[in-house]
Amino acid sequence: MGRENQTWMSEFILLGLSSCWDTQLSLFVLFLVMYLVTVLGNFLIILLIRLDSKLHTPMYFFLSVLSFVDICYTNSTVPQMLVHFLSAWKSIPFHSCVLQLLISLAMGSSEFFLLGAMAYDRYVAVCHPLHYTVIMHGGLCLGLAAGCVGAGFMNSMMQTIIIFRLPLCRNVINHFACEMLAVLRLTCVDISFNKVMVAISGFLVIMLPCFLVLFSYGRIVTAILHIRSAQGRCKAFETCASHLTVVSMCFGTAIFTYLRPSAGSSAEQEKMVALFYAVVTPMLNPLIYSLRNKEVMSALRRLLGKFNKKR
Repeated sequence: MGRENQTWMSEFILLGLSSCWDTQLSLFVLFLVMYLVTVLGNFLIILLIRLDSKLHTPMYFFLSVLSFVDICYTNSTVPQMLVHFLSAWKSIPFHSCVLQLLISLAMGSSEFFLLGAMAYDRYVAVCHPLHYTVIMHGGLCLGLAAGCVGAGFMNSMMQTIIIFRLPLCRNVINHFACEMLAVLRLTCVDISFNKVMVAISGFLVIMLPCFLVLFSYGRIVTAILHIRSAQGRCKAFETCASHLTVVSMCFGTAIFTYLRPSAGSSAEQEKMVALFYAVVTPMLNPLIYSLRNKEVMSALRRLLGKFNKKR
């Protein structure tokens, strides 16, 4: 039955955020600006880290990988959403829907693992500064980054296969993208097993990195409090403040969406939270890491200085 339905269901209809044409035009302009800021901001972070030798450290390596993941995540959903704002028929082919869910879920999962790896990096930098370069060597950083992305794709592949093997009775998705919980609402069979898998996946992908972050920052705070000089404590805290801000946004929205009781959730609430995570968070990441980071701002000034000299 499931395969027959999937073969017949050649496309899905996305309800999006609003049915009012004026509202859609306003949202198109707003999200287009946010999309451009997201892509350009994250690309600039990657470019600065690549070109400035002073940023060739483990912390900025992980930041460049995070920016790449954010670009991929945003491009998996936002361009299609922008097109649908100007379209009367908001459809997406079946295989495009599968690919969108696969990539967005993989990038989202990878980001949580990366934030955990970045928390470990900050823990080593603050708690073991004399052994930092020995512990966080290039091979370990590459292995951690590859492991984060690989684990994200493994989780996404498993969830996507399980979801799209279910028989689907409807093809109208109450969302702006092919999101996991929204697609599950289209099934015409009991999805208790899928809810268990979502809970297990949420624990492994969200809560385990969250526990690692909490453990790392617990040790970091303890180490900072043992620093005698106020200037030293301030400097140590500044190295972690940007990462902690991003962590709070990402884990907060994800826990709200995927780990709260299903009885307390609604499609509209999930849509708003997913919108924040898909559009707002990737846009804020480069702004938080650049505006709150003196080294990144110095690298930007050096790059602009070189560009002006060439002119």
